Amino acid sequence: MKKTPVVEDIQLHEGMNANDLVREMKKSGGFVAKKLAMAVDTVERMIKDDDCLVFLSFPACIIATGTRGIIRAMVKNNLVNAVVTTCGTLDHDIARVWRDYHHGSFLMDDVELHKKNIHRLGNILVPMESYGKILEERMQPILADLYKTKKEWSTKELIWEFGKRLENEKKGKDSILYWTWKNSIPIFVPGITDGAFGSQLWLFYQEHRDFKINLFSDEQELSDIVFDAKKTGALIVGGGISKHHVIWWNQFKEGLDYAVYLTTAVEYDGSLSGAQTREAISWGKIKENADHVNVEGDATVTLPIIMAAVMDRLKI
Repeated sequence: MKKTPVVEDIQLHEGMNANDLVREMKKSGGFVAKKLAMAVDTVERMIKDDDCLVFLSFPACIIATGTRGIIRAMVKNNLVNAVVTTCGTLDHDIARVWRDYHHGSFLMDDVELHKKNIHRLGNILVPMESYGKILEERMQPILADLYKTKKEWSTKELIWEFGKRLENEKKGKDSILYWTWKNSIPIFVPGITDGAFGSQLWLFYQEHRDFKINLFSDEQELSDIVFDAKKTGALIVGGGISKHHVIWWNQFKEGLDYAVYLTTAVEYDGSLSGAQTREAISWGKIKENADHVNVEGDATVTLPIIMAAVMDRLKI
């Protein structure tokens, strides 16, 4: 049998940072710890590869948490070239510019919370006035203003316009949408009606029947950026439509050259969310010789560690 590296114990020391810890984890041979360390290497390589267009996809739930700050740092520092996400990301990102979310518990009484007009997202509490109410108050005037400019919008165009309008808000620069606009990073939401942001678009449509969202315009731009890229890579958090949209378009370019999946989903039920990187190879969504790894675990834990290590290596 080919000689393999010896398992080494993790050595903790004073002044240790996330990158130091990740390097120790790689030597330890410990299950997901090693995979997480491998993911750091892959993400670093794809960002440093000047020929690689880097996709980032993620679900809305993590934007209700402090992990939003990790995503913001990635777009603010131009570590990704395109974003694909879900409608709820827009909800939580702009709602938190105007209102606060709060700590809660998975074990709280949901009946009591409902009576108090408080939504629970895992262990995050979202007061009603911090979500649907504030979005309606702030979004409808913006939509009315945009409607004067033109009647038909792609999701990317619409999101950038909302990001632009956050520039002078007190917490505007905390927003992911703001930084995608500021840095001209395209952001696509193929399921734009599946959330509070989308419901506000529908509400505006009730009295403006010529107001339209052009999803084909988004798909055309996605196609163009994939085919114009020499290589493509993706950091894919979670599953669902945002994950699938990234790998779907990349299959037409013979697959991703780099891929990192962060997931809690299992593969035995055949779901897209649980499908590992190796399954995507069979579809041509990831190349046979790609640099790829699947990291099991809660992304509110794994993503901050990965990006703290990567940003340390990049001296950001």
